[in-house]
Amino acid sequence: MNVIEPGGQGRSEGVHRLGRRPPAAEREWGSITGRPGFGEVLRGHRRAARLTLERLAEASGVSARTLSDMERGRSKGPQHRTVTALADALSLDGEARAELVELARDGRLRDHWTRPSGLCELPRSVEDFTGHAAELAWMGDLLHAESSPGVGVVGLITGSAGLGKTTFAVRAAHSVRASFPDGVLFLDLFGMSQQPLGAGDALRFLLRALGVTDQHVPGDIQERASLYRSLLRDKRVLVLLDNAASEEQVRPLLSGGGASRTLITTRRLLAGLEGVRRLVLGPLPTPESLELLTGILGERAASDEESALARLAELCGGLPLALRIIANRLVSRPEWDAAELAARLANEERRLEQFTAGDLKIANAFGMSYEQLADSARRLFRRLAVTPGRDFDAVLTAVAGGVPIEDAWDALDDLVDLGLLQDSSAGRYRFHDLVRLFARERLQEEEPPGGREAVTERVTPWLLRMATMSGRWFEPGYGIPDRADPGLSVPSSEEEADGWLRVNADNWLGAMRAAADGGRHSLVLDCAESMHWFSERWVHSPHWHEVFTLGAESAAALGDLEQQATQLNYLAWVHSVPPADPQAMLRYAAEALELAAQGGAKAQIAWSHEYTAGALLLLGRADEAIPLSLRAAETFKALGDMDSYVQTLANVANCLRDEGRYAEALRQFRTALALMDGEASGMTPSVATHSRPFALIRIGQCLGHLGRRGEAITTLSEGIALLDTLQVSDFRHAGALETLAVLLSEEGRTGESRRTYALAARVFESIGDAQAGNRCHALASAAP
Repeated sequence: MNVIEPGGQGRSEGVHRLGRRPPAAEREWGSITGRPGFGEVLRGHRRAARLTLERLAEASGVSARTLSDMERGRSKGPQHRTVTALADALSLDGEARAELVELARDGRLRDHWTRPSGLCELPRSVEDFTGHAAELAWMGDLLHAESSPGVGVVGLITGSAGLGKTTFAVRAAHSVRASFPDGVLFLDLFGMSQQPLGAGDALRFLLRALGVTDQHVPGDIQERASLYRSLLRDKRVLVLLDNAASEEQVRPLLSGGGASRTLITTRRLLAGLEGVRRLVLGPLPTPESLELLTGILGERAASDEESALARLAELCGGLPLALRIIANRLVSRPEWDAAELAARLANEERRLEQFTAGDLKIANAFGMSYEQLADSARRLFRRLAVTPGRDFDAVLTAVAGGVPIEDAWDALDDLVDLGLLQDSSAGRYRFHDLVRLFARERLQEEEPPGGREAVTERVTPWLLRMATMSGRWFEPGYGIPDRADPGLSVPSSEEEADGWLRVNADNWLGAMRAAADGGRHSLVLDCAESMHWFSERWVHSPHWHEVFTLGAESAAALGDLEQQATQLNYLAWVHSVPPADPQAMLRYAAEALELAAQGGAKAQIAWSHEYTAGALLLLGRADEAIPLSLRAAETFKALGDMDSYVQTLANVANCLRDEGRYAEALRQFRTALALMDGEASGMTPSVATHSRPFALIRIGQCLGHLGRRGEAITTLSEGIALLDTLQVSDFRHAGALETLAVLLSEEGRTGESRRTYALAARVFESIGDAQAGNRCHALASAAP
């Protein structure tokens, strides 16, 4: 192979002239100088003279142990008088004698180079370091990791600003210091400054820390890197490279194998580095955040309410820098109250400015990353602050930024690389709460008012049009639009529309709020109305009360009595979902009835009767509910609305069932099912498909009450299978599974019953009904 000598010339290493592979230490030195080391040459001359170590020791006056250390490379540069004695004993003269003297001199220089200098000393750790047990364990794994030939073990710690990467790395380095007897070196690479430390300068600092004097540091960066790797190869050194800027900066600083280790911290991902072990440092969990906060406060923590400290920890978002700033502010101002500071932080408009303590300022940490961005990426970053939800995708990013999707992808990559955004495998991006406030601050200061308004004017209507179009996929008579809006990403199926609405719920609901505040009531009402049928697929979503309240308010602002009654009836439905509130149902249905009567809206009058009946049924007043449902059914039939007519028939059957009139309820449910199955019934096919499994489940429950368990199990199983096909998982699904589990147990089918109880428990838990979930888990394990 070719090696680089200090003078910069490469030459072939070839075969050593004494025909033997030198010891490791001698090979190291030979790889730097391009010639055999002192120990190798000494051994060659001794063997050529046919002398044992003992005979040479006797002839030269140098002990056999010292001779052994020389030949094995442990003593690379003996004193001149020792070398002269050896040369005399070996009868060396001329070039051979001169070479041995020169090699000893080089070895003494080598020993001088590698003497520790005290430079690049590891900074002190913090006394109140908290948490990161798993990450410290990762550091232990790095310590004991096997290195491949020629490849050093490198640990890369990434994460956004304020996460305490340096603090963690320094603490980890101190914790393993005893495992690195040849030294622990620290070097700040100034990766977030306008002028990061160059690789050549970094190597010069590191070489000096390893004992190489300035006059012996090679001028060429490749020679410096070669010398640096050679010095680390047979040593056990930990090198901590803090705040790296790029792959180009750190590649020359990586060791080439051996027992040394390199630890790098960076805000960037440095995705181009090969073969490194990566650790992504995230925010502290809430308990550890509170522990860090109280640890810094010390005795002061005892005088503050625990709830106020917990609220402060929560508002810091798990960022150690933010926690340290808040704690330092409280410690330095004993008269301050933690609850008062928490109240200040609760104001989003002024929260960011509260994170300042002396020369610590959270905005400065974010600003260093922001300054690394190109102008186009900075513009997109601050405009993303207007997105209403907690996360967003590249399409919404392009809309907010007013850029093509390709440019949005490029900017998102840069923002993730610098830790200003977090990404996920689902293609979603999100701000840390404090970073979002920083982006909003940049938007206010760097965009003119007209520019800020333009961003909002792009984002809000786009989100509402997307939500409305997606919601109408589930509404009878709609589906994929005939003429798509060229500015929208049109869903191509119900599944796509369903997925978009769920993952973007915070965004389109936030857009509804913004549009309502801005008086854009038609957009709000269209969106709310489009959610009617979709809400039936996602009944446990927490959004529906606000969605239909905004719809009702917008309808009122537009003076549309029928739509106002419609939205109020939807609100009555919202309160029928467990945990139901029948009194709220009665209130909303009564309001809807009054408005519908004023506007002559017959369908909404009927729905008001139907929701009133539903509330009465929940209150155990089935006898009062039946006449109202029958009246509603007559109205829907007269209007030709078979979809609604069948729903009211089913509610009449529910009332009969709750009164214990199971045979009558069974006939009524079967009448409804026949209409769902009849092509000529006039029902909308999609509505019939969605309604059919619930009818089967009710029929199965009635059969069970009538003691016809075999038929009940078959019918319930069919209805549950249809729900699974439709991917419906709600309180009705969970209740059907629990009923099926009971019937299976009564039939002696214990194993099937256990499995069904377990399924019911999982569904109950997924919809937030922990009590029912625990009940089903207990029944699943109680069966013999």
